Amino acid sequence: MPSPAQPSRTLSLLLAVAGGLLCDAAFPQRGLWPLAIAAVALLLLALRRDHAGWGFLVGTVWGLSFFLVHIWWANDSVGVIPWVALSAAQALAVGATAACWVWVRRLPALREHPWWSVLAFATVFSAWEVARSAAPFGGFPWGRLAYAQSTGPLLRLASLGGVVLVTFVVAALGAALALGVVALRRGGVLRASLAAIVVVAVPALAVLVPLDASAQAGTTRVGFVQGNVANPGLGAFANAREVVENHTAGTLALAQEYPGELDVVLWPENASDYNPREDAEAGALVAEAAEAIGAPILLGTQSYLRDEEGYAVERYNDYVLWEPGQGAVDVYAKQRPAPFAEYIPMRDIARRFSSAVDLVTVDMAPGTQVAVLDVTYPDDRVVPWGIGICFEVAYDDVLREAVLAGAQVLVVPTNNASFGYTAESEQQLAMTAFRAVELGRAAVQVSTVGVSGVVSPNGVVTQETELFTAAQGVAELPLRTGITLAARIGPWPAYVVLAATALLLVAAATHGAVTRTRSPRRRVAA
Repeated sequence: MPSPAQPSRTLSLLLAVAGGLLCDAAFPQRGLWPLAIAAVALLLLALRRDHAGWGFLVGTVWGLSFFLVHIWWANDSVGVIPWVALSAAQALAVGATAACWVWVRRLPALREHPWWSVLAFATVFSAWEVARSAAPFGGFPWGRLAYAQSTGPLLRLASLGGVVLVTFVVAALGAALALGVVALRRGGVLRASLAAIVVVAVPALAVLVPLDASAQAGTTRVGFVQGNVANPGLGAFANAREVVENHTAGTLALAQEYPGELDVVLWPENASDYNPREDAEAGALVAEAAEAIGAPILLGTQSYLRDEEGYAVERYNDYVLWEPGQGAVDVYAKQRPAPFAEYIPMRDIARRFSSAVDLVTVDMAPGTQVAVLDVTYPDDRVVPWGIGICFEVAYDDVLREAVLAGAQVLVVPTNNASFGYTAESEQQLAMTAFRAVELGRAAVQVSTVGVSGVVSPNGVVTQETELFTAAQGVAELPLRTGITLAARIGPWPAYVVLAATALLLVAAATHGAVTRTRSPRRRVAA
């Protein structure tokens, strides 16, 4: 029978399910950021049994209840089997996190000093989050704890250490809350009170972290266009001409309302599925819009690499700089194509699970340049724009490298048409807000169908559109040149938690080997 400190197996699984559901509720659309802390606490309370295999199961259950809800948009986009498979893969990473924690917490130092265990757990959790965000196939960074904090005080910590630091703090606060609950059950009122103080004080103190949103290199007046499509879902782009026509119409509307007043106009990813650099009709529409607005347009399209016989062998997700009177003058190609969406790894195997893989007829190749386009404004200023196309906003390196290369303002062009009325676009806007604070830059997320939004460098969303509506807007954004601490230190927080976790696992393995040598017949109850 389990001890009083241990829940029954049934209760452990119920706690895990509740924790996963609470974690999703911390993210948009509900956006109740403190629930991420409670979700971690429930995971730890469910992991009271000293058995790594059971810990793996509990962690996987927590992960399934979180990801199946959190990335429900994958079901809308590509169907049940890919949605379940992706959710299960991410849940297994949580299960591995839990199993590692069961091993690590056996270290005598952590048993004797519970507050050290709080930091150790946060280290292990952060390291596994880094790992699943990097592999396999480039990783899947969706659902990182830090992204749930886009409306809370812990967001300010992003400027100091990025995603890894914020996740570490959330995980540590969850561990402290769990420590307090266990202490209270055992009559340790003092320790429980201290844990409660820590959980409340850390977010309160985070408010004191300064965030500079001032203009350091002047300002820019930006227009953005959300053209919309007639039919949500996978068939949204069946009439590709409609899409470029809608974005042209939106730009013409801006030209009437703000004649000669804008520095640049932003269109989303896939705003012109027909490449305006090759297709005369699409090119004429973009040229008309650029001439009418009297300013450069940044727009999403695709290009193809063809073999000698003219067959497409690779394609690129491009963001094109189009100057009035000149046409396309520069381009950025997406560096992080989405696996199983924009390209299909192990196509023959993947086809056994879903025939939808064959909807991707030509695999997308990664671009190689840094995500910056230098835009020449009508007043002859040259402003470097940092670009993170769609899911690139979820990865730590793309926009950080752009800022280090001189980007003074950010744009996240995205196409959310295939995700229907799910939370995907709002989750993405939360990531855009996180990057704005982490990198100290104003940012615009511009979508084909919504949600589009404007974010100040302190993470405040100042404009936000609705899903599946045609909309356009104008914003005055600060241009900034300062480099945040998070941008300066780059991947080092990730390296630190990975190295520290490796050391903890080695120490746990060594301790386990020594213990088994000294007590060969000792059995640990599950």
